[in-house]
Amino acid sequence: MSLAILASVQLETQWRLPSAILASLQLLFWGYIPAVILGVPIAILIGKNRLSYHIFRRLFQIPGTIPSIVLLPLALLAFKQKQVAIAFISFISAILQIIIHTAMGVRQFQQNSNNLGVSYIFTGLRLGIRVAWFAVIAAEMLAGTKGIGFSIWEAYKLNKVSDLIVAILYLSITSFLLDQLLELGGYVASQLFPEEEKEDSGD
Repeated sequence: MSLAILASVQLETQWRLPSAILASLQLLFWGYIPAVILGVPIAILIGKNRLSYHIFRRLFQIPGTIPSIVLLPLALLAFKQKQVAIAFISFISAILQIIIHTAMGVRQFQQNSNNLGVSYIFTGLRLGIRVAWFAVIAAEMLAGTKGIGFSIWEAYKLNKVSDLIVAILYLSITSFLLDQLLELGGYVASQLFPEEEKEDSGD
């Protein structure tokens, strides 16, 4: 009987963590995808004009110095729902990085017409998803009712060290895969814009 109970608990843990990861990814993309859709066009408009680029780059760096997680209490008061508030934190975390680095990429395109611009844009996308992911995990620990951050904090409170370690491993693997996916996307996109104009300027 005890073996059956132990097996059922292990099976529950094996299924609970993947579902927790999916719940966290859902909150991440609820904020990240709108941040990309809104942030990239704004960054293009800013980056096309030299004056607006220098003005807005400074302006967006000011809120960028504030950890987005401190906005969680305000988001909870505003939206009343924890999941919506966490998704909002994901959005705020991502959009600032996306706007700043995409605008830098647009400036590089206009000045050099090479794949350095693509590199800046995908750096912004990678930083955006990285910061948003960290914010989602932290918000789940503080106010979440599900998700991998909530699972990690619950394992800590219940002193389940093995569950804690496994949950952290799940989180680490997911973070790595997210980063590598965008790095691969940046590499593929950069191949569409090879640096070939540098030799022509001397002819």
